[in-house]
Amino acid sequence: QVQLVESGGGLVQAGGSLRLSCAASGRTFSINAMGWYRQAPGKQRELVAAFTSGGSTNYADSVKGRFTISRDNAKNTVYLQMNSLKPEDTAVYYCNADSGYGSSWRDYWGQGTQVTVSS
Repeated sequence: QVQLVESGGGLVQAGGSLRLSCAASGRTFSINAMGWYRQAPGKQRELVAAFTSGGSTNYADSVKGRFTISRDNAKNTVYLQMNSLKPEDTAVYYCNADSGYGSSWRDYWGQGTQVTVSS
C-alpha cells in the first residue's frame, strides 16, 4: 500500500503562485510513476504534470511554461510549483501514484487539495 498526502492549496489572485506538495509513505519503493491531476467543477479529471516511470516529465499543454513538477526522493515527496496562475486553473488537485506490474498493479490517489484562483 502507498499513502499520499497533499498540502499547499489555497486561494490566490490571478498571476500569483502556489506550491503543492505530495508526500508518499508506505511501500514507496514500489512506485512507478507519480504526478498531479486536477478536476474542476463539472469537468473530468485531467493530467497536470507527472514523472513517468522512466523519470521523464509530462505536462498538460495548458500549464507548460507556468507549472513545474519536481521531487525530493529522500523525502518521497513530489512538488508542483504553479506560477502565473489563471482563474481556469481553479480545481481540486490530486496527487497520483501507481505501483507494481500486471496483476499487482495498483493506482493510488491523495485526498485532494483545493486551488482557487480569483480574477
